[in-house]
Amino acid sequence: MSKQLIVEYMPFKPVGSLTESSGAAYGIPGGFVVQGVLQRAGAKNQNGRVYPKPILERECQRYQQEYIDQHRALGELDHPESSVVNLNNVSHNVLKIWWSDDDLQGAVQILDTPSGKILKELFRAGITLGISSRGLGSVKELRNEGVVEVQEYFELICCYFVSNPSTHGAFMRPTHMNESVNKMAHTTKYNKVNNIITSILCEDGKCRII
Repeated sequence: MSKQLIVEYMPFKPVGSLTESSGAAYGIPGGFVVQGVLQRAGAKNQNGRVYPKPILERECQRYQQEYIDQHRALGELDHPESSVVNLNNVSHNVLKIWWSDDDLQGAVQILDTPSGKILKELFRAGITLGISSRGLGSVKELRNEGVVEVQEYFELICCYFVSNPSTHGAFMRPTHMNESVNKMAHTTKYNKVNNIITSILCEDGKCRII
């Protein structure tokens, strides 16, 4: 059976203190670590897919052994162009994953790379980001209209942070009543994002392309 690229998006809400000392609990003094929900099993997600928990549990165990335990569970900032992690754009490393009922939670170290610095400042500024999982597999349409189930051959590849997952249905769109207010908030939000990125890339007075 041929595999297709399966990408999921959901809002990532950090839990705990967003400080440079947040990595101490993971043996990384001075490291910046965020925690939150990475994926959810057994429920229809924003893309109309359902991940059976046994499949996700199996893939999480494999990901733990092949990537996290070997300290190479790297991810990128924004949408990668391929299934291979591009080291030039690495922003974080997954330190730990665990289950809380049907929620797959994780602790993620934000690295001191150019992309990691951008990600760190976005978190500090309170910008709402999305977490995205990327994998290969197949889906099967269920009887419920608009619902497909991820099948046995699914393979988890990586998790990455995205700046605008709303285009993929991860965030609810504003209602018509609040459109003008939310449009202004949306513009202000992304102006703030652009200012943060510019200040980091041009911190020495010379802008860099990454």
